Amino acid sequence: MLDLKRVSVSYGDLRSLWEVSFVVKQGETVALIGPNGSGKTTTLKAILRLVPLDSGEVCFLGRSINRIPPYRVVKLGVSLVPEGRRIFPQMTIRENLELGSYPLGGKSNVKSQLDWIYQLFPILGERERQMAGTLSGGEQQMLAIGRALMSRHRLLMLDEPSLGLAPLIIEHLYERIQDLKDGGLTLLLVEQYISGALELADRAYVLETGTIRKEGFGKDLLADPQIQKNYLAIS
Repeated sequence: MLDLKRVSVSYGDLRSLWEVSFVVKQGETVALIGPNGSGKTTTLKAILRLVPLDSGEVCFLGRSINRIPPYRVVKLGVSLVPEGRRIFPQMTIRENLELGSYPLGGKSNVKSQLDWIYQLFPILGERERQMAGTLSGGEQQMLAIGRALMSRHRLLMLDEPSLGLAPLIIEHLYERIQDLKDGGLTLLLVEQYISGALELADRAYVLETGTIRKEGFGKDLLADPQIQKNYLAIS
């Protein structure tokens, strides 16, 4: 579904990504892990065409998307849940969700998607007229994921979904992400909660200083002594 081929990105004179290559197959959950500043968020921005490439190619569904604008990448079926959620706090839950549905068109499609989101996250349905800015951090993350799901995208990218959340909330959130995986949705997960990400992921890539350093099955990397030492504080 997604194929990055030797992608390099710079911010001015500072190189952020160095010939990054990886693939995400249809129906897979792939984790991209690494320390802060390693280029994980930049990788997601490169996929969505929010930053220009120095070199390389991003392909989605077998076609290059290097030369198309972000809104067309979204319409092709790529959606991003950004780090920090970035909901619209002065709008209601329902209004935030409806903003994510514009590629769907008809109201009947919007209603069916809303019903699905409310089934996935019941608290959003119970509070759909509540201002989004009054929600807790965990509830806002649910809303951000729901908004991204509203347009029935083929690939959902999540950038640090557990950031700033309490452990119990993270556990509940990951149960819902597991539901999405079980439903066949293709997921690309950038995460600081590395143990949870590797348990969930079919495959994973380790990004360090803008370069892919290691790859493998999620559970194999979870058991890797170097990963345990560097990222899980297990010696």
